Amino acid sequence: MKGTPYTTEKAILERAQEVIGIPLKCVDKKGRLETGKGAIGTVIEESWFGYAPNSETEPDFPEAGVELKVTPYIRNRDDKIRAKERLVCNIINYMEEYTKTFETSAFWHKCKKMLLMSYEHRYDIPKGDLTIDRAILFKFPDEDLVIIERDWKAIIDKVRAGKAHEISEGDTMYLAACTKGADASSMRKQPCSDILAKQRAYSLKAAYMTQILNKYIFGDVQNERIIKDVRQLQRYSFEELLIQRLAPFYGKTLTELLAMYGIRTSAKNVTEIILTKMLGLNEKMTKSEEFQKAGIIPKTIRVNRNGKIKESMSFPKFDFIELSKEEEWEESGLYNYLAPTRFMFVIFKERSDGAFVFDRVLFWNIPNEDLEEVKKVWERTRETIKRGVKLTVTARGVENDLPKKKDNPVAHVRPHARDTSDTAPLPDGRMMAKQCFWLNNTYIEKQIKKK
Repeated sequence: MKGTPYTTEKAILERAQEVIGIPLKCVDKKGRLETGKGAIGTVIEESWFGYAPNSETEPDFPEAGVELKVTPYIRNRDDKIRAKERLVCNIINYMEEYTKTFETSAFWHKCKKMLLMSYEHRYDIPKGDLTIDRAILFKFPDEDLVIIERDWKAIIDKVRAGKAHEISEGDTMYLAACTKGADASSMRKQPCSDILAKQRAYSLKAAYMTQILNKYIFGDVQNERIIKDVRQLQRYSFEELLIQRLAPFYGKTLTELLAMYGIRTSAKNVTEIILTKMLGLNEKMTKSEEFQKAGIIPKTIRVNRNGKIKESMSFPKFDFIELSKEEEWEESGLYNYLAPTRFMFVIFKERSDGAFVFDRVLFWNIPNEDLEEVKKVWERTRETIKRGVKLTVTARGVENDLPKKKDNPVAHVRPHARDTSDTAPLPDGRMMAKQCFWLNNTYIEKQIKKK
């Protein structure tokens, strides 16, 4: 894509900043705002910078080696900013990329320098009234780049092993391989296997983009780092380093750990409080820069002496009405919570005397084949809500016909309400106890035993 007059970083940034505050309807010269997803990025490319949108392997401004990315964010009720979505970079050509190094990869060639332009996504005003509010030239900081390079290697190692069809967004920390195409079933050849793999693109996870927005674009966050010396990440992964730090505490009971740090609390997040102390942090572990950027979610799991787990694993409550409106699985709230997420299982095992000891830490993400089972639960839940949930009064309370644990080997739906008054509206106007998706306790047992 030659011919753009913006050939230096300075000229590109100056032009980008000139559009700040101008309603997009005044920028759009070709009616692109009505074309659906990605329309705002197209308007900036075509109507503001004057080049046709393309899928070339070169950066958008090849002379300067700069790629343009327009990224939306949402301002929460507490006025905190979070990225609306992952930042999709470029399609992964399995047949070529597996021969590359990180430095010669398509991702690095296209995205090592990016012009990031942000805007607040609003549901209450027309798209044409939205405005670009920030524009910066972004280069990955060294501490992130070490992790991103390791993420790239994890993706390409699967391709080289003939397992491109097993790639999952949850395999990695910051850089992911998200599904991409006209529909989710788009398939591509891979070099080391005859099995077709889903088309995927390099992408920066939404959690990572949230931190980039807050730290580098709005400049109002500074999180504590767990790994202070970036050189350690050149030899070990973040997960390996974290486990090395925690391993000396394996075998100690919860009571012993509390006593070690003089902690007196019955709070539900007591495990996180202890882990924070073990890691020598001043802030909560989940507030650390690495956990925030990777979107890692810790889950405490208690394994009884017989190897069984009593509790299933809950996810955030869902909105019945919003769920009923979802059409595509890979655009759904559940998929975009579960597929890219790396979970940190903090496992306590029961001893013969009944005490629970800190057994180990395990990093886990859901395999693709199991994600397909969750999809079935999502589909049935959505259809049941759209059709109308059947509520039946029984001796045990009000029951419904949403998917139960016995209906699927991986997941189910059940209440996650404070009490009987904690309800939400159904599409037909009736009220129902708030619900959420759960991973079955029997499924989690099997996942732990595999590792």
